[in-house]
Amino acid sequence: MRYTLCLFAVLAFIWLANSGHYTPLLLAFGLISILFVIAIARRMKVVDGESLPLELWSTLPRYYLWLLRKIIASNLEVARCVWGGLLRGKINMPATISPCSERIPTTLKTDLGKVLYANSITLTPGTVAIDVSDSSILVHALTRAGLDEVKQGEMEQRIRKLTENQGSSNTATGSPS
Repeated sequence: MRYTLCLFAVLAFIWLANSGHYTPLLLAFGLISILFVIAIARRMKVVDGESLPLELWSTLPRYYLWLLRKIIASNLEVARCVWGGLLRGKINMPATISPCSERIPTTLKTDLGKVLYANSITLTPGTVAIDVSDSSILVHALTRAGLDEVKQGEMEQRIRKLTENQGSSNTATGSPS
């Protein structure tokens, strides 16, 4: 039941934040929409600890701040590569873009951890997670340095600490509450 209540709270917050109108009619439409979505989600049996990992909510903001710093740094690196390529013919700059792909091994055990890892790679400009398997992720990078940074494993270690140290509740797929 707590996952259903949390889903209701999240959906209500999103509805109210995006609506901007708080007349009784629109609030009623919002309530009906939220209840409809919850009914569909419960019927599909996707309201559980895996789809709504409540245990992560206290530690996720710290990870998101770290990821935001990585995204900003990667944006600057991509801009440097693009501008370096544009200016290369004018001031003898070496080629900076060197696209490459490689399977990066991962030891993450939970599906949530693998998805969070692949999405974090894709959110970071200059890298894209193409395929996720049980033991690796196929990553395409704009530069070899970007791929080497992913291979260093700092992102994977942070995600492992975030998802796998929360106990066994992230891997359990019990009945919806």
